[in-house]
Amino acid sequence: MKYWIGILVMIVGCNVSAQSCLVDIDDTTASSEFTDLEDGTVLHVRTGLVWMRCSLGQTWNGSTCINEADELTWQQALDQAYGYEFADSLAWRLPNIKELASITERSCVRPSINETIFPNTSADDYWTSTPSMADPQRAWVVAFFNSSNSIKQKDRSVFVRLVRNAD
Repeated sequence: MKYWIGILVMIVGCNVSAQSCLVDIDDTTASSEFTDLEDGTVLHVRTGLVWMRCSLGQTWNGSTCINEADELTWQQALDQAYGYEFADSLAWRLPNIKELASITERSCVRPSINETIFPNTSADDYWTSTPSMADPQRAWVVAFFNSSNSIKQKDRSVFVRLVRNAD
């Protein structure tokens, strides 16, 4: 019996993940770098970009992102971004790799993002608009598991967060 309880604890423990951050290094995306525009978006002061606080498929309820995030292919993500209307703007787009990497929190993993600013972000890959120069069937993603980046097949389903330039 003791053996089975130990196995159960290990299984349950593996399925529960919480953000883990180092405390002895400075934040790379401190909350003070963002201005809440109070419409489900934030201005990243350092880059001048306006970000949706939630991933596509989620809804901002005034304090957090609710519902499940959508996973889209690269082309679906590009198509969804084109003409997307949110917070009185139609200027939303898929971020390039440098833009999306600018909001990763490198002192944290699972997810590697400021959870105060971007709550309920999946600790997984997010599409960028940057295609692979070496392989036309792939595009760059940023992994919010550990703030790394890689290229993925464009027909894979991956999460999406949209951005726009400040007006």
